[in-house]
Amino acid sequence: MKTKITLILVALFMSVNLGFAQQDEECMTNLTIFTDYYKSKKYDEAYEPWMKVRNKCPKFNRAIYAYGEKILKHKIDNSTGAEQKAYIEDLKALWNKALEYFPSHYDLGEVLSDIGLLMYDNREALGVTDKQLFDAFDKAYKQDLENFTSAKGLYVYFTSIVDMYKAGQAPIQDVFNKYDDISDKIEKEVGNFTEKLNKLVTKEESGQKLSSKEEKYKKYYEDSLEAYDKISGSIDTYLGQLANCENLIPLYKKDFETYKNDAVWLKRAVNRMYNKECTDDPLYIELVKAYDATDPSADTKYFVATILFNQGKDNEAMDYLKQAFDLQTDTYKKGKLAEKIGSILKKKGRYGEARGYYRESLKLNPSNGRPHLSIAAMYAASANNCGDTNFNKRAMFWYAAQEALKAGKVDANLKSAANQTYESYMAKAPSRSEIFSCSCSGEVIKFNCWTGGSVTVPSL
Repeated sequence: MKTKITLILVALFMSVNLGFAQQDEECMTNLTIFTDYYKSKKYDEAYEPWMKVRNKCPKFNRAIYAYGEKILKHKIDNSTGAEQKAYIEDLKALWNKALEYFPSHYDLGEVLSDIGLLMYDNREALGVTDKQLFDAFDKAYKQDLENFTSAKGLYVYFTSIVDMYKAGQAPIQDVFNKYDDISDKIEKEVGNFTEKLNKLVTKEESGQKLSSKEEKYKKYYEDSLEAYDKISGSIDTYLGQLANCENLIPLYKKDFETYKNDAVWLKRAVNRMYNKECTDDPLYIELVKAYDATDPSADTKYFVATILFNQGKDNEAMDYLKQAFDLQTDTYKKGKLAEKIGSILKKKGRYGEARGYYRESLKLNPSNGRPHLSIAAMYAASANNCGDTNFNKRAMFWYAAQEALKAGKVDANLKSAANQTYESYMAKAPSRSEIFSCSCSGEVIKFNCWTGGSVTVPSL
């Protein structure tokens, strides 16, 4: 059972709540013995005194559960057959008792998802079926969704229902429903972590130094976002061709009359049709119109805009995009929407407008570095149009490289991509020999095109 970041303190595990349990000399002695063995990583030696404390004084100290988890996992990893299964079942029992005796330190959703992962990691030894796996995570989802946050747990939850469908044990609609449920959950968690990370990134960008505690939180938020990003992509991959247009269109045509006034169903149908590029089918237009009529929102205006763009009605589409942006009140979602609008405009070559939305996205969501890379790509694509000489045109790549580098500074998960992009643009910029030949080191080159701005020729 992983503990929350705010509770990872050894001292907390070791403190004895003298008012919570009877003063038992034997329990105190065995507590001391097993914790000493635990610290030395002698888990086999720790097992017997740990069991004595656990059985006689189960409420004596939280270390029984915090340290007991590691002791039992060691036993599981170093046993086989019936003995291993017994240790696995005992770990499940330990977690449930931890929840019972120390409820302020353990969350139901976390405990249930960890039990599900224990079953998954030992599925061959336990002979666990896809249905049993699904039910274990479904329990966490239904009983305590807020604390069911494990990225791996969400992934296994989804893959188990896909495997059930492939085995003829679940209808395809259940697969799609669960995909939407989990996607919504991931989006919510990403939004939560992003908001927390944004505060720290904004503090850094203002020139303030983060405390050591804040640095740890920042790393935790970044790692969590990376995990959700990977798992989101893996879920899409696992869904694969099940959600292609050939499957989606007949399914939604069949159910449209039943759900044409159901905003949740319409939202999910439109989203999936859009993401799977099924937008050329007339059904997509019907779905969008019904969605906009049933529950007009920033989302519906955005989807109406995509239809209008496909019909070549760009100006009308832009009006809807502006409505979508104005209607969105959630900061994180507004930042995401601004990025999506920027990308639409970028594809249409409307670079100036696209940069405006990308910059809005950066203001709203400063820890997302993707808009910097998109802006850099537009700069690079404009090189031939932003200079009067070959040297000055290629100087635009310095400008693009500077922008690309910003992505890695605000978004740790893009550091590698940002550095590679930076190097690529720098390789296209004027070389040292060209700077030497023109004797222009240190001169400022201004760009008289949509980009504006300027660069200083590097010193040799």
